[in-house]
Amino acid sequence: MTLEQRINDGIKEAMKAQDEGRKRALREIKAQILLAKTDGSGTEITEEREIQILTKMAKQRKDSSEIYQREGRPELLAKEQEELRIIEEFLPQQMSAEEITAALKTIIAQVGASSPKDMGKVMGVATKQFAGVADGKIVAELVKQLLNN
Repeated sequence: MTLEQRINDGIKEAMKAQDEGRKRALREIKAQILLAKTDGSGTEITEEREIQILTKMAKQRKDSSEIYQREGRPELLAKEQEELRIIEEFLPQQMSAEEITAALKTIIAQVGASSPKDMGKVMGVATKQFAGVADGKIVAELVKQLLNN
């Protein structure tokens, strides 16, 4: 079952259950996928592209949540966090910091990185390898720590 089919089924279930928050979040996901399909590039939406779309949406919700928390807007914060939770249901399981660190040590050895100057080399490989399964901010922070030691 494709992501689009799972989203459509989820919308139907949310409508039956009268769950407005879930229905709103699922419709937003569906809209983003539709936009990607009709962007004029003529490319088919792959599973990798769907994960990129969902990851971008999740990042937007996290950033908005931080802003709403800082500005003292609990009603908007709750809405963003609810949407984030629903989006994350469709993303692959995220890696733990320990798993990321272990994989980064392997990448650092592969590219021959030895100092913080080599961060770009490591991040280039790590970004591709961890697409959709690890937050880029966490990966960058761990790379800095590993290269500084």
